[in-house]
Amino acid sequence: MVAMPDKPDTALPQDGTGELHAHFDQTIEHERRIEPRDWMPDAYRATVIRQIAQHAHSEIIGMQPEGNWITRAPSLRRKAILIAKVQDEAGHGMYLYSAAETLGADRADLTAKLLSGRQKYSSIFNYPTLNYADVGVIGWLVDGAAICNQVPLCRSSYGPYARAMIRICKEESFHQRQGYELLLTMMRGSAAQRAMVQDATNRFWWPSLMMFGPPDDQSPHTAQSMAWGIKRHTNDDLRQRFVDMTVPQAEKLGVTLPDPGLTWNAERGHYDFGPVDWDEFMAVVKGNGPCNAQRIARRRAAHDEGAWVREAAAAHASKHARKDAA
Repeated sequence: MVAMPDKPDTALPQDGTGELHAHFDQTIEHERRIEPRDWMPDAYRATVIRQIAQHAHSEIIGMQPEGNWITRAPSLRRKAILIAKVQDEAGHGMYLYSAAETLGADRADLTAKLLSGRQKYSSIFNYPTLNYADVGVIGWLVDGAAICNQVPLCRSSYGPYARAMIRICKEESFHQRQGYELLLTMMRGSAAQRAMVQDATNRFWWPSLMMFGPPDDQSPHTAQSMAWGIKRHTNDDLRQRFVDMTVPQAEKLGVTLPDPGLTWNAERGHYDFGPVDWDEFMAVVKGNGPCNAQRIARRRAAHDEGAWVREAAAAHASKHARKDAA
């Protein structure tokens, strides 16, 4: 279990901000929201920026694995669904970058940190999408894990982040249902289609469990983030919720989750599951996953190719600012 401080950062600073710090702590203790104009400790601001930036980067990088299948989707309907989903993910990234900007972060700086490896994105997007069933499994497992992770963030202590999450979670829930519907359709199809679904499930199950982050005793940020109300549950608690939610869905779908240790524990009231390969997780986080280099290279190329759009928008804004000032 992660060790939790009794109260968030209780020692008052000696730099003249003691009353402000006390008011901040009281706001957190009473489950009220911190807003952009409120005073907040530098460490709180930095922690929220780090979390929002990682989330925003994940939404943008996460467009790539499924976007790769838009031109190869088997029907116009499936193409339209996939295009709409990828567009939603882009929108989520924009909401989140905007939320980070309310804390004084600069979007261009966040992007530069992503491209240079100084900021991270979710490890799950460093795995390849090898067959069309991967699109459905990403909707079912990856978006399902995201929902488990993100719904509690609708009650995050930082107001703009919490409000952005309300809309994002509604759309992620729709994505999850879309993915599951696609898999149900394929499981009613040919033996080859059913084999594709099982293969995709085998490849994405363990990386989906890794999405919740390292075990609580190896997570450096969890205790303070929970004390500040930025996150609401530990990594291991969220991982357990996801497993408990997903096993009945897999049974309904007719696929086998690739874990021989997956059994119901009546005493705990939860499913027991096998050990996650944390060495693989750390290798991917450090940039050594199957698609890390490819994902960042594509993001860098898109950023470079879009430079003229940013320059044109800046020139347009400057022109209107001069006109308004005249």
